[in-house]
Amino acid sequence: MDDYRRIADELAAAIADGRLRPGEQLPTQRAFARRHGIAASTAGRVYRELVRRQLVVGEVGRGTFVRAGRDGADPRIALAEPAAAAVDLELNYPVVPEQSALLAAGLAPLLRPDALDAALRPVGAAGTPAARRAFAELLGGGVPPERLLFAGSGRQLLAAALGALVPPGRRLGVEELTYPVVKAVAGRLGITLVPLAIDAHGVLPEALAAAHRAAPLHAVYLQPRLQNPLGGTLPPERREQLADTLRKSELPVVEDAIWSFLRPEAAPLAALLPECTVLVDSLSKRLAPGLAAGFAVVPEALRERVGSALRSGGWGPSGFALEAAVRWIGDGTVAAVARAKRADAAQRQLLAKELLPERGVRADPCSYYLWWELPAGWRAETFVAAAARQGIAITPAEAFAADPRTTPNAVRIGLASPPPAALGAALRTLAAIAAGEPGAVLG
Repeated sequence: MDDYRRIADELAAAIADGRLRPGEQLPTQRAFARRHGIAASTAGRVYRELVRRQLVVGEVGRGTFVRAGRDGADPRIALAEPAAAAVDLELNYPVVPEQSALLAAGLAPLLRPDALDAALRPVGAAGTPAARRAFAELLGGGVPPERLLFAGSGRQLLAAALGALVPPGRRLGVEELTYPVVKAVAGRLGITLVPLAIDAHGVLPEALAAAHRAAPLHAVYLQPRLQNPLGGTLPPERREQLADTLRKSELPVVEDAIWSFLRPEAAPLAALLPECTVLVDSLSKRLAPGLAAGFAVVPEALRERVGSALRSGGWGPSGFALEAAVRWIGDGTVAAVARAKRADAAQRQLLAKELLPERGVRADPCSYYLWWELPAGWRAETFVAAAARQGIAITPAEAFAADPRTTPNAVRIGLASPPPAALGAALRTLAAIAAGEPGAVLG
């Protein structure tokens, strides 16, 4: 066995049995090499192997730290499954009390035998004429119904769009902090992620232009509205600048609009670049977590490629879900639930503002999540481990970092899933943890 793998196995065993604790800092590579009597290049390979196994995380300017996380969890696909913790502030699915009654009323006509028989028949990626009209109306802004494609979920549409636009080995520009599922999809498809610098509003157009000049990008994945995890939304002037940069670069765009219903006044990037933007949305956040219906507005030039990717993946939509959605859109249920969720998100943000320290917390008052740059003395991995000991699941910045070597010392907190009382108690606990000393909390 190669020396570096043997040493990596020894460190992995120390992490597994608790001799190296979550959040603990490893020596510098030079110090590690001296201690073990190995070359500095071998030490570098050891550390890279530990990063590959998701056992440690490197933070530029700070060092390498033992990673915390749920047992067996892969940080690239965090937020995909419910946490085992008592209070899940990681997975982020909003449910408001009134939605079940509203949804039930709309379903009643669909349960007649003749209507149910029609709804249970297979449906292709193009959906049905009624679905295309209804979802075009939901999106507004004069979206042509013929540009709609459907899948079983928003995640399937993201995977299909990325697979259609970016060949294996090619480069995809993403915000430097991005949606973890996109990281996982890119890994499976052999796509190279290129981190693009962002500020409080979103991606910087000059960063996109510079990355494309350095080595051509093949496409870009962006979240222009309520960017996850930071919560930023591109203001009109920035959106225009970014659209101009993309137009000059002739790059196709996958625009993630999953959370955009919380900021309906913000226009999509696709409105400025309809000819090259695949706009992906879903009903899972907007309506109900168990209703996995994804939909996308696809330019005519890309429609066959994205549709082919959906068909080859077996990612066709559920006819029942589409027919139910048509009724809920038509009778105003979707709009009513979205209004209730906007009010709910605002109340949860007010609760977080009241209970968490002001310093270091970044959030949009309309969103269901916040970003917390931790106090001095705390490492993200240590903080996640301390929260887990209190039965609270939160997400370390590593899950969102497109480049694991530049991971901020921060966590994302999802506000949507627990009832308000449980959320308040969890936030109080997190504030108390942050106010303490890491050694005292974990010791």
